[in-house]
Amino acid sequence: MCIGSGCRPPGAPRPARRRSPGRRQFAVTQPARTSPSVAPCSLQLAVRAVAAEAASSTTGQPHGRVFNFSAGPAVLPVEVLEQAQADLLNWRGSGMSVMEMSHRGKEFQSIIDAAEADLRALLSIPDNYHVLFMQGGASTQFSAIPLNLAGEGDTVDYIVTGSWSKKAASEAKKYCKVNVAATGDNKSIPARDSWNLSADAKYVHYCDNETIQGVEFKGAPDVGGKVLIADMSSNFLSKPVDVSKYGIIYAGAQKNIGPAGVTIVIKAKVLYDAIAGSNGFYNSPVDPAVRSLMNVPFTIPSNPDLEKEFIAQAAKQGMIQLKGHRSVGGMRASIYNSMPLDGVQQLAAFMQKFAAQHAK
Repeated sequence: MCIGSGCRPPGAPRPARRRSPGRRQFAVTQPARTSPSVAPCSLQLAVRAVAAEAASSTTGQPHGRVFNFSAGPAVLPVEVLEQAQADLLNWRGSGMSVMEMSHRGKEFQSIIDAAEADLRALLSIPDNYHVLFMQGGASTQFSAIPLNLAGEGDTVDYIVTGSWSKKAASEAKKYCKVNVAATGDNKSIPARDSWNLSADAKYVHYCDNETIQGVEFKGAPDVGGKVLIADMSSNFLSKPVDVSKYGIIYAGAQKNIGPAGVTIVIKAKVLYDAIAGSNGFYNSPVDPAVRSLMNVPFTIPSNPDLEKEFIAQAAKQGMIQLKGHRSVGGMRASIYNSMPLDGVQQLAAFMQKFAAQHAK
C-alpha cells in the first residue's frame, strides 16, 4: 500500500528522473555473461599455477622461479624471501609487520643490532670501526666521502678502472682537487708501479669490482699507508677482507649483501671455462688476471647480431637479465652469492649448445 504524493497508480509510467544541474552522467554497462571481460579468479589462479609449473620444469627452481643473472637488483635466496614473506605480516610474534614498526622502537632496534653483529662476525670487523646503515645508495657516498674527509683545497687520489670509479672521481671534483692516479682501459688494472699517487692525498679511492666492465682487484692495493677507501658494492661479502687495511668500505645493498656461504669462485670459473672452450665463438674482453668473480661480461665477436638471439633463447629457458650494460653492450652474467651453482651450470651448458648451433 502506497500513501503520499510520491505514489503512482498501478500501470502508470515511471516519471523521468531529474538530473542535478552541472552533474555529469555516467553510463555503466554490465558485461555480457556469455563473454566475460575478466576471467574468474579461480581461472586466473589456475593459469598462474600452470605458468609457474612450466617455469619450474624449465629451471628446476621452486615457486616457478627463473635464474636471474641481473647485476642489481639481484637474485635473493628463496629461504630469505620465504622468511621475509612470513615476517611481512607478523614479525616474530610482535603483531606488527616490519613495514609498520617504529624506526626507534625496540623491535626495529633488535633488527639493526643483529645485522651489525652478523656483519662484524662475518668480516671480523675490529671494535674501532663503526658500522653505519645509510640511505641513498652507494652513489650518495661519491659525494659524502669527499665532503667528510677533505676540504675544498685538499687533494684526493682516485684509481679509475671502469664506469663506477670514474663516476666517483667526477663527483669528488665538485668538492676538492682530484688526482686520477691511474686509469685503466676497462679491461685491465694498471700496474701498481705506474700509479701516480699524491704525497699529500687525504685518501685513495678505488672500486674493488667494476660491475659493468667485470674488472676486479684481487686484493687491497698498497697505497703507502694512506687512507684507503673501497667501493665494494658488487663483491661485498663474497670473499674474506682485512678491514683493518681500509679507512672506509662502502657497498650498495642491492647486489651482493645477503647471507654468505656459496662458494662464488667455483661458479665464476664455470662460465670463464665455457668462454675459453668455445674456440673463439665467445670472448671475454677482460684481462684474465683481473676478471671479476661476480660479473662476467662476454660477447660474440664474429657475429654481434647473434647476441640478441642468445638473450632471447636464454630467456625462454628461464635464464634472464643477460643483456650487457648499455654503455658497453654484449652480454653479462652477474653471479652473486645467491645464484645457485645449478643456474651457472645451466647457463654454461646453454652457451655450449648455442655455440655449436651457430659456429661457422
